[in-house]
Order: sequence, then structure tokens, then C-alpha cells
Amino acid sequence: MFDLSSLILPYTTDIGYIPRLGFFPLTESSPPSIPKPQPPELRRRPPEPQPLGGATRRAAPPFQTRGQILAAAMGVEGCTKCIKYLLFVFNFVFWLAGGIILGVGLWIRHDSQTSVILQSSLEDQSAPNTFYIGIYILIAVGAVMMFVGFLGCYGAIQESQCLLGTFFTCLIILFACEVAAGIWGFVNKDQIAKDLKQFYDQALVESKDKDENKAKKANTVVKTFQETLNCCGRDSLALSWVTSECTLGEVTKVSTCHAKIDELFSGKLYLIGIAAIVVAVIMIFEMILSMVLCCGIRNSSVY
Repeated sequence: MFDLSSLILPYTTDIGYIPRLGFFPLTESSPPSIPKPQPPELRRRPPEPQPLGGATRRAAPPFQTRGQILAAAMGVEGCTKCIKYLLFVFNFVFWLAGGIILGVGLWIRHDSQTSVILQSSLEDQSAPNTFYIGIYILIAVGAVMMFVGFLGCYGAIQESQCLLGTFFTCLIILFACEVAAGIWGFVNKDQIAKDLKQFYDQALVESKDKDENKAKKANTVVKTFQETLNCCGRDSLALSWVTSECTLGEVTKVSTCHAKIDELFSGKLYLIGIAAIVVAVIMIFEMILSMVLCCGIRNSSVY
């Protein structure tokens, strides 16, 4: 009788079967181990569909835990508070600077020397008031600075984006006005003294007029200049310009009125220029801090 084991055993002993994996050849070594499933991050993912038009898709943000989110929020909040108090200090200094500029403008406007000289007038001519235009601009700038400084302090404490935006806009307008006033003052700084010296020379000429009323009024103007500025004569020591109120002995001891006029207005314009530069630097820092604080408040609301 024919033995079928010779046909079946060679195949059955060399072949093994594992459920869900199928048949595999048996060798002298141990049967193959079951492959372990790969972790999710190592599995092959199907390619993501690309958007139309060839545009690249932005990478997804990395996964953040709750602790990381809280740490980021605390960092933004701490930086925002630091900028807030720093902006408050700058605004307080800005408010004080506005008060100082306002006080300086009022002091120059009502100064005894400038007021007496600029309010004098001849019979057909008044003293030039170009200097007063710059003083009025200075007073207005000081008042606006005090208001804007208060607005910035309140907006920084309240962390209001609306108030900070309004404050930033006011700073830009005020900075532009200050630059325009500075350019105007630089262009007209010599013209103010020149006009006043011409007015004084005209008074000297009219003081020797044959018309008694005209000469009397001109002598009053000349006397006002000489007593206020403690000067004598014009730009030279010519005897023809020595008045009765200014003797020849006094001429050799005091300065000429032209030199005193230059000294008076150059000193005041120098003071105004220093104040304008300091205020401009403070305004630049405030504009930067206000924008940084506004962006910080906006970012903190995301967390």
C-alpha cells in the first residue's frame, strides 16, 4: 500500500501558520516574531493635499500643553506691566515738561524787558511782534502737552487700546507741530532781532525830528530801550546818536543797544531750543512705548 506521509510531511513540517499573518517557512531557528506596531509618529501619513494656485500651506503650530500656554501668558503679562509702568513714568515726565514749557512761555510773554520793549510804538509804527508769535506757539504747545500727558497716563493705567491709540495720534500731531515751529524759529531767529534793531534805529532818527510831538514820542521809545537793556547808542559810538538821556561818559561804559538786543533774544531762543529738543526726545520714547504696550495688550488677550 502506498504511504502518503512521504508526500505530506515534507510540506507540513516545513510550513507554519500564524493567524492573521499567513503561512511561513519553518527553519531550525525560532519562528519569526510578530512585528510590533509602529508608534503613531513613525507611521507613514498620506501626503496632504496642496492648495490650488501653487500656494504653500503654513505649518501647523507645535502642540502646547496647558503649562506652556500659562507660562507664555504670564511672560506676556509681566512684560506688558513693565512697559505700562515705564510709559506711565514717561508720561508723567512729559506732563511736567508741558507745565514747565507753559510756565516759561508765560514768563517770557510777561517779562518786563520784552514786554516794555515790544509794547512801545512810534507815531506811525509799532514794535515788531514776530517774537510774540513764537511765544504764543510755545504757550499752546505747553498746554497741549499737559493734556496729552494726562491722557497717556490714564490710558497706560487702564490698558486701553483706544486711549493709547488716541495718545499716539496726538503725539504724532504734536511732534509735527513742534518740528514746524522749530523750523520757523530757526529761519526767523535773526529776523526778530533785525526787525527790532530797525525799529530802534527809526526811533533814533525820529527823536531828532523838527516835529516836537513826533520827537517826544520817539525819545520815549529810545529811553525805554536804553533803560530796559542798560545800553547806549546804536551800533557805533557816533556822537550824533548820543541822546540827552545817554551822556558821552556813559557811552564808554555800557554796551550798544544793538548788541544788547542780540543778547536778549539769542539767550531766550537758546532756552526755547533746549526745551524743544528735550521734549522731542521724550515724545519719541513715548510713541515707541505706547505702540509696544498696545501690541502687548492685544497679544495678551489671545491667551
